[in-house]
Amino acid sequence: MISIQHTPILVTGAAGFIGHAVAHRLLARGERVIGVDIVNDYYDPALKESRLATFAGINSFAFERLDIADADKMKALVRDNNIVRVVHLAAQAGVRYSLENPFAYERSNLAGHLSVMEACRHAEGFEHLVYASSSSVYGDKPIGGAGFKEDEPANDPVSLYAATKRACELMSQSYAKLYGFPQTGLRFFTVYGPWGRPDMAYFSFTQKILRGEAIEVYGNGQMARDFTYIDDIVDGIIGALDHPPARGENRVLNIGDSHPVGLMEMIETLEKAIGREATKVMRPMQPGDVTATYADVSKLHALTGYKPKVMLAEGLEKFADWYRQYYGTSA
Repeated sequence: MISIQHTPILVTGAAGFIGHAVAHRLLARGERVIGVDIVNDYYDPALKESRLATFAGINSFAFERLDIADADKMKALVRDNNIVRVVHLAAQAGVRYSLENPFAYERSNLAGHLSVMEACRHAEGFEHLVYASSSSVYGDKPIGGAGFKEDEPANDPVSLYAATKRACELMSQSYAKLYGFPQTGLRFFTVYGPWGRPDMAYFSFTQKILRGEAIEVYGNGQMARDFTYIDDIVDGIIGALDHPPARGENRVLNIGDSHPVGLMEMIETLEKAIGREATKVMRPMQPGDVTATYADVSKLHALTGYKPKVMLAEGLEKFADWYRQYYGTSA
């Protein structure tokens, strides 16, 4: 159900980890893309600028440096470019940062999401809004014999970040019913890989191990995450984009690897990829963290054929190779 059109696809967060990868994949299949990003300093803006530099010379890509919470500019951008498909990935990420700077989440995640929806609902012939949610909406629930399912309750967030992501899902539910345009929310489970975010554990661990510094292992290592390689995530995002729900429907789907890995196993795998052993300092669980994540991706698989291909050892080797190329061995 691939739909290649003359009108461009809008990708918010195009200077971010996932948005950068999605934009490149869309361009590779012949789409036109307009990227939007404010390029803030939540983490090193130089990395974001380096991602943007990879689009240089690609005529089918245009970039707008603006704040998605600026509703008038977003509406004008969508209207003036006849946008009918949007992949909305811009947001203030990070659980721990939400404890320090909560109002950044109010603007980027709540006002930003509302601004994007308003722009979409005024667009003539609008077809599909795909937006980023998060596995954090499930709260700190124990892993049973199966992964977290989309129809399970998601009413007990343990961080403001999680609360804003759940709020975005509910806002989309109301807008889909009120204004009739199709929406898909994707609950991402721990995304990793080349060009990733420095605030993520695997990335910061790599920095510290190569510098000879100790790493802090939270939850005393008794945590697990459903690590999902960036290429697999992009497969799922574009698959969802190509299969919009019915008009008036807001569909929520998990997107993950469906194979949770313990934190200590991840560190051991990363040590092998880097070729160095880490000095570990064990710490208690941080406020806002969850013990484990585990995606049931059967709905996304049934819809698109989504099936993650890259296992953690291969993915971390690819990341380590990229890291050395980008930063050097001691960065």
